[in-house]
Amino acid sequence: MTSKQIERRFNVLKTAAAIFLALGFALLVITFVSEDPVKAITAFIVGPFQKASRMSNIVEVMTPLLFTGTAICIMYQANQFSMIGEGAFLIGANLCTWFAVTHDKWAGLPLLLVCFIVAITAGIAAAIVPAVLKVKFKANEVVSSIMMNYVLLKFSDYFFYYYFRDVPSGQQASYPIPAQIKMPKLIPGLRLHAGVLIGLAVAVLAYLFVYRTKWGYAVRMVGANQNFAKYSGISVMSVALSTQLIGGGIAGLGGAVEILGRYDRFIWFGTQPGFGFDGVLVGVLAKNNPLLVPIAAMFLAYMRTGADVMNRVSDVPIEFVDVVQGLIILFVAAEMFMAKYKHKLIVNNAKKQLEAKEAAE
Repeated sequence: MTSKQIERRFNVLKTAAAIFLALGFALLVITFVSEDPVKAITAFIVGPFQKASRMSNIVEVMTPLLFTGTAICIMYQANQFSMIGEGAFLIGANLCTWFAVTHDKWAGLPLLLVCFIVAITAGIAAAIVPAVLKVKFKANEVVSSIMMNYVLLKFSDYFFYYYFRDVPSGQQASYPIPAQIKMPKLIPGLRLHAGVLIGLAVAVLAYLFVYRTKWGYAVRMVGANQNFAKYSGISVMSVALSTQLIGGGIAGLGGAVEILGRYDRFIWFGTQPGFGFDGVLVGVLAKNNPLLVPIAAMFLAYMRTGADVMNRVSDVPIEFVDVVQGLIILFVAAEMFMAKYKHKLIVNNAKKQLEAKEAAE
């Protein structure tokens, strides 16, 4: 067994252990705080699969996470820990809605494609500032991207309030999104829409880009060792800039798919949707591998759907799922968690190789 295989196996075991420990702790808490813990736990674990509408909801919640999780994976592969996915997702949805409601006379498919292009461009533009600050001025991309998210939130609020808010409706919402560009439903009677297929395609394409292209190899080299990549002739600055812009564009597209798939109007005024930050958790669970993003996104969506069902049928608040998410991140990110087991795997593998070599001699 090679060291890479050991690392891969250990990462799978570590992530699985983190999930089981976090869920075990959560179930223990439910047992103590709920008056009917059996009912609450059953609703949390089994509830999402009891109705077609709930299973559809899992996929609905999973869809935006496919985009933000993939965006995070691409950026983090190059060691670019940007949080711009949140702002890019929001501004992509904002400008996509504005373009849709102001060009509603266009035919369906051309308008939809242009809306996607607008959202991708908006996401790339959102990522430019922290990317350039990192490349040109060595600014910490975590800080600059978080600050940029607030700038984008206020810009989104201003643009929505003064350019496409439906004032006569009496609510904080945009004009209705034209029906001809709404994402088509996959199953009649359910809200499940075709955006999930686009998200899955984006994840697969991102995997092919990262692991099957020359530029993707450069991205992984920069992420593994910037100095070695630099001396190998790879432009670290180009990789750092391009990965953040690609991530921003994917997150922007996710905003467009979400708003055109699940909503009739733009409603995110004064608040951020939160999908960009959720994408970080998806990326952590996927170990920055875009091909594992659908699995991580579905798991997170399943937990949230289960927590929602449990909240409606028991006395346990829905916020408890945030505790589970936090514990999972802590366990997965902790370098020393299961470190002894990893060391044991390495030692045992070395012993087996040595014994095999001696036997061959």
